Amino acid sequence: MSAFKRRTTTKQPPLPAGTRTSPGSTATVITSTGIPSLDDILGGGLPLSCSLLVLAPDAHTAYGELVLKYAAAQGLASGQRVCVVDPRADAFLAECMWMPGSAAPTPAASATAPSTVADDEDDERASEHDTKIKIAWRYEQMKQFQTTVPSPSQSTDDYCRTFDLTCRIPEAIINVARSDGRFLDICLEEDTPKAAQRSCRTVIRHLSEILSQSDSEAEPVATRICIPALGSYEWGDLSPQDICYFLHSLRALLRRYPRACASVCLAPHLCQEAYGGPGWVQKLGWLTDAAVTLAAFSSNPSLTAMFSSHHGLVHIHTLPSPHTLLPPSDKFSTLRGLSSSGENNLAFKCMRKRLIFETLHLDVEGGVGERRTTPSANAIAMDSGLAHDHAHEESTAPARGSTSVAAVQVQLEQTHMAIASQQPDAAPPAEPAASSFKKVKVKKKVAFHSERPDLYDF
Repeated sequence: MSAFKRRTTTKQPPLPAGTRTSPGSTATVITSTGIPSLDDILGGGLPLSCSLLVLAPDAHTAYGELVLKYAAAQGLASGQRVCVVDPRADAFLAECMWMPGSAAPTPAASATAPSTVADDEDDERASEHDTKIKIAWRYEQMKQFQTTVPSPSQSTDDYCRTFDLTCRIPEAIINVARSDGRFLDICLEEDTPKAAQRSCRTVIRHLSEILSQSDSEAEPVATRICIPALGSYEWGDLSPQDICYFLHSLRALLRRYPRACASVCLAPHLCQEAYGGPGWVQKLGWLTDAAVTLAAFSSNPSLTAMFSSHHGLVHIHTLPSPHTLLPPSDKFSTLRGLSSSGENNLAFKCMRKRLIFETLHLDVEGGVGERRTTPSANAIAMDSGLAHDHAHEESTAPARGSTSVAAVQVQLEQTHMAIASQQPDAAPPAEPAASSFKKVKVKKKVAFHSERPDLYDF
């Protein structure tokens, strides 16, 4: 009997819905944030047992909250459990985007359906027209220039769905998710400022109870924790120590339950260095697995004019790296570009139907949104000024000199008149003697004698 046995692969437990194995490590399970380009920056997605911190320091925009709405919508669409920590959790979830054409048609929706379809067809025709631009035949086979990663072609993919910002999540789906236990909310009571630290501890305790209950279930279900506005007035008067305590406790809680992940967005006034002192943003990056800042251009009009096709810059502070020494994003991210050359500058823009992250670049016109067919006004003014100076250089120079000399000549004339009146018999000034010219020497001539070739006559 042979002692050798055929090697067979061990049967692994099934992955939770809406998750997949990380490309960097088979021991890491990742889930999508709902934005394909953000998944690429994170190295394929947000790993389970990790936390994502989104900083949006501009108080007049809500890009950080928009990222969390994508995460919540992706969780409900893929059948995961979503826990929202906010006193207005129902309103937050009702404002989330949804997949186009997946909701049941209503009278109002059916009336607007033809226009929506027409808009989609117009967009497709415009995109086809852009891709079929007539160029030289030698460049037709070259790869088209892209600034971001493509969206998933099929909207039925459970890992990353295609959402439309013009569509809202149906109320029926929210009710079904609440009845099934896939939508949970943790409300914060309006405590006094003295109870700010108590609110952080209360939220951590509620999250621990929810995660422990979901971990005891037989069927694995991933849990998403969404905190849209950490540090808002509902949390009380939080200090920097309270923020650090909460983020550190949340990270430790996620390590205990490997089938959960968290997405946190700080209030705008907490995202600045002035709140926590120098190095505050760096501290936040150390307390979370992934930290990203969305710096909008709305506070700087010059940047808005320079980068008219973008809405802000993306600053990466920390990237998740569970079970690895280096973040998988360094090797597998297309937008960052570390696998080919240097790291690319990243920006984001919010279009009519989606939010995308892409590489920062100038437009074809060099940062100007309008293509020029004639020289700019500044160039014309500069050229005319140079031509004007060259044309009148000889005439303007004496004029300037005469203006300065005229004042001096008036004083000299007055002085000479006064001297002449006092000395009437004064002799006129002597004329300078004529200069003597040197005599020009005659050039020497050389004559050659044919009969005597050895002599020259000078």
